[in-house]
Amino acid sequence: VNISILIVAVVIFLLVLHHNFLGLSDFLKRELSDSNPLGLQPIDFIPAVPQRLADERNDKEISVVIAASDERLGGAIAAMNSIYHNTRSNVVFHIVTLNDTVDHLRLWLSNTALKNLRYRILDFDPRVLEGKVLMDPQKPDTLKPLTFARFYLPNLVPHAEKAIYVDDDIIVQDDILELYNTPLKPGHAAAFSDDCDSTTNKVAVRGAGNQYNYIGYLDYKKETIRKLAMKANTCSFNPGVFVANLTEWKLQNITKQLEKWMALNVAEELYSRTLAGSITTPPLLIVFYKQHSSIDPMWNVRHLGSSAGKRYSPQFVKAAKLLHWNGHFKPWGRTASYPEVWEKWYIPDPTGKFSLIRRHAEAYEAK
Repeated sequence: VNISILIVAVVIFLLVLHHNFLGLSDFLKRELSDSNPLGLQPIDFIPAVPQRLADERNDKEISVVIAASDERLGGAIAAMNSIYHNTRSNVVFHIVTLNDTVDHLRLWLSNTALKNLRYRILDFDPRVLEGKVLMDPQKPDTLKPLTFARFYLPNLVPHAEKAIYVDDDIIVQDDILELYNTPLKPGHAAAFSDDCDSTTNKVAVRGAGNQYNYIGYLDYKKETIRKLAMKANTCSFNPGVFVANLTEWKLQNITKQLEKWMALNVAEELYSRTLAGSITTPPLLIVFYKQHSSIDPMWNVRHLGSSAGKRYSPQFVKAAKLLHWNGHFKPWGRTASYPEVWEKWYIPDPTGKFSLIRRHAEAYEAK
């Protein structure tokens, strides 16, 4: 009798232990799935393509990084829509934004034709830029933290060997797989579109001086710049679209190099005083001086936003693989060039908020 009681007690104990173990296992799985290996808080992620779409697309996974600020969210939506619908590859979008934009972005993605998109939303912490950018107390709103997200690609896409970065004012008209397959030379961490090779290199950017070579971005009167022995007439490149070898990026510690030159500019003001473009360009020009590969210029047909006029023929615009409205006149504005191309890919904001922003932008451009 005593032995029977003992056996029953042992069995009950083992059953309770097994139940608790299963509960602990489920808890650990949830904890691991909610953990933050990036240090940038991945907020939302759709991990798998629906089966009916997976059957139609190939297995090639392409990481595309894009920044999405609230006032330009419609641009990012149109850009992603054009990429997604022009490829059969499994594109994963890594959308970098600020915390106050997350709900708006998630709603726009989940309630429109992009609900099957694979994506991860990343909250960018502007504090990472402290001591690395010049702040104008008179114009505190001029600093756009998300423009620096491209400097931190390995943190944003930690497990990929390669990634594409695109600005939010672009439209893709061909298969992004071709851009992804851009060959990079050994030792090169990125491939950009060189301005001297660009189909648009004759365009004068209003108010920006000569921004087709290094002297348009860097102050060659400063000793720190002169010591680099970089030729002032060296072709610049556009960092709004590029392909990155993240393995090489990490080996060369590119992010730390960029941060170094950002901090030096704060101390010594190394950028050209005629600079009218993005302040993200000068440190990239320094770090990648004669150390980058080239992408096909048709994959970054730019300066569509540098004026309100149409500078390209309709045939050329149609043939372009990627259109880039860098400059003041964005494609969502009333005076933009080729707005009909952008409108084809734009998905209306279900909240109506972006429509209001567009009206304000159009009123500003009309002045």
